[in-house]
Amino acid sequence: MIDNSISTLSVDWQQQAHKYLLQKNYGQAGNLYEQAIEAEPEIKSYYWYLGLMLLLQGQELEAQTTWLLGMADGELEEVEIETVELIQVLQTEAERQANLEDYSVAWAIRQHIREINPTDINNLLHLIGLSILLENYTGDQLNSLGVIEILKSEPPIEVDFLLLMEVLKSVLDRAPLHPSSLELAEACVAYAYEPHIFLQTVFQAALEIGAVLPQLAARFVEACARLDPEKLDILQRLAIMHHLATVYQSSRQYDKGIEVAKLCYSLAEELPDKVYGNHKILRGLLGATGYWEEVGEVIERHQAQLGLLVAQQSLSLDSVRTQNLFCTTFFFPYIQDRAETNRQIHNQVAQLCQANIQVYAKDRAERFRKGHLARKSSSESGKRLKIGYVSHCLGRHSVGWLARWLIQYHDRDRFQINGYFMAYVKGLDPLKEWYLELFDQSHKGGISGVEMAEKIYQDEVDILIDLDSLTLDVSCEVLGLKPAPIQVTWLGWDACGLPAVDYFIADPYVLPESAQDYYSEKIWRLPQTYIGVDGFEADTPTWRREDLNIPGDAVVYLSSQTGYKRHPHTARLQLKIIAQVPNSYFLIKGGADEEAVKRFFIELGEEEGVDCSRLRFLPQDPLESTHRANLGIADVVLDTYPYNGATTTLETLWMCIPLVTRVGEQFAARNSYTMMMNVGVEEGIAWTDEEYVEWGVRFGKDPTLRHVVSGRLRQSRQTSPLWNGKQFAREIEKAYEQMWQRYVEGQH
Repeated sequence: MIDNSISTLSVDWQQQAHKYLLQKNYGQAGNLYEQAIEAEPEIKSYYWYLGLMLLLQGQELEAQTTWLLGMADGELEEVEIETVELIQVLQTEAERQANLEDYSVAWAIRQHIREINPTDINNLLHLIGLSILLENYTGDQLNSLGVIEILKSEPPIEVDFLLLMEVLKSVLDRAPLHPSSLELAEACVAYAYEPHIFLQTVFQAALEIGAVLPQLAARFVEACARLDPEKLDILQRLAIMHHLATVYQSSRQYDKGIEVAKLCYSLAEELPDKVYGNHKILRGLLGATGYWEEVGEVIERHQAQLGLLVAQQSLSLDSVRTQNLFCTTFFFPYIQDRAETNRQIHNQVAQLCQANIQVYAKDRAERFRKGHLARKSSSESGKRLKIGYVSHCLGRHSVGWLARWLIQYHDRDRFQINGYFMAYVKGLDPLKEWYLELFDQSHKGGISGVEMAEKIYQDEVDILIDLDSLTLDVSCEVLGLKPAPIQVTWLGWDACGLPAVDYFIADPYVLPESAQDYYSEKIWRLPQTYIGVDGFEADTPTWRREDLNIPGDAVVYLSSQTGYKRHPHTARLQLKIIAQVPNSYFLIKGGADEEAVKRFFIELGEEEGVDCSRLRFLPQDPLESTHRANLGIADVVLDTYPYNGATTTLETLWMCIPLVTRVGEQFAARNSYTMMMNVGVEEGIAWTDEEYVEWGVRFGKDPTLRHVVSGRLRQSRQTSPLWNGKQFAREIEKAYEQMWQRYVEGQH
């Protein structure tokens, strides 16, 4: 018996069917549509909904049969219209299921839409997005579903731009290194109707990928460079060029990187952009090695323009320009050991940047300030402190290798330890994943300093430890907003100079006693050392003297540093040592332009009368553990100046190899000094250029001295505070508690 109420197509039964749908009572809803079809078989929408109810019950074949039945007697044009109607019904339900987070059902519905219309690009994009949400996306789906091919169609097809950008971002988050991810980004260029959205998405991916595979990052930024220039303003064009210069330089395509950096400078119209352009040029020239004459010209111009910028005290800089300016003083310590002068310009630029942050993020900064005051008034003495560590470098980076023991040894009864990972990329770095598990709470952030600052504030962090300083601009933006009542810089570099940073952690040696006169932060000196580790993993050596055509009885010197640290004055001193030690060889290793490094040392060597056949130029080792093992080929390591080694010095001392270092005024010129003092070895510490050469020659000519120092270094493994990560953790925890006590008592 047919329900007569159906025959009148009453609104009531349709509402009841919809109610059953919402209740997931698909069988009852299907019964109503069956009755409706029997009463009014000419109403095609009943077939579409009945098929949908069958599909939702897992009866896919029956659903398809029902839809075909609804189209069986129509003309071609009519069938096309009905197909559009059916797809609309399915799309609506797929969206509803996705909103309910029932992604598997939404995915199944969209698969049927694909069977009906396999080239519906928006539906295919939704399928990609759902695969990512279901965590079964591999990267292959972009090609297997035909997404890339369809997007490359000529002329370009119609596509939902915001959906396309959403899927692009999800793909780059999920599988940034898969070849299809780059293909998708390149295919999206033709559809980048709002370039700023596309640029923001791809730039973030390029920044994150660049830390692991800079050459791949360059390909992503090259895609941005293919955007229609008529759709870009000057700032967007500059942003592309700046990123391109960075990734070229990071991938050691130095000629390209320098060329693009110079183009950035020439395109810049405003002083802040010219300053940033200079910074990029310096980055390329110093990274390549051997361009010191040009470095001198650029640094002179750079200092003059920074002086003008500071004098202007412009408070109208947006977030991008402010972030760019943070790092523009980064290279001064590599060029000159003028501690007070360098600190003054660091502090002035940082102060200007923070002043701009307080303007463009005024409401947030003020809310943070008031929140800290409210918390302070209710603070309990002796409470469990919440410590936050913010960094981009907690992974396979010097900071990541050195911070391991502190995080591991933290007393969790007295401290909650949170990690805030800037520019996080999933699954590319095992050490980073290790850190994620070690923190009590871990937050994976992107490249927005404002967003990360908000998270830190919401977590009510008591003391925020900055591990990046000027090495990452967005970390500086985080600190400038002051999301924690106490902020401290440690380990990653020298102090950043921001007024919002309260303390800079040092020790008795790494800064001279007069340093407080020119630091804006309060220098907090730990009693012995500002870093403590339990040692380093070393693999099997891959270098042998015979492989390098070096006699077994030769004296081997080694210098293993980045191009930034290859100052010509110190390189000349190193070659003077080689010239004075018979049967000596000099191994030169580190990231730079290989040919430029060779020219640089050979030209200096010829001037110093060194037989350049005694120079060996070695590539970087693929793994840190291999690098450490290979240090054993050296009899003596020659440190750099005015920027010493830090991690490389620790590794050298741990491997028990004598080191010659030149001590200066600035933090960067005293790293090796403090480490040597803390292992109880003063042989090799030079306070003048002459002493540097003398120690180098003495070590080369006196094997007994080398043996004695090596033995003391080996013994220090059991006695030195430098090799006691647990003791160091207790010392820095004591400092945190004292900082907090001073804050609560109003002495801060």
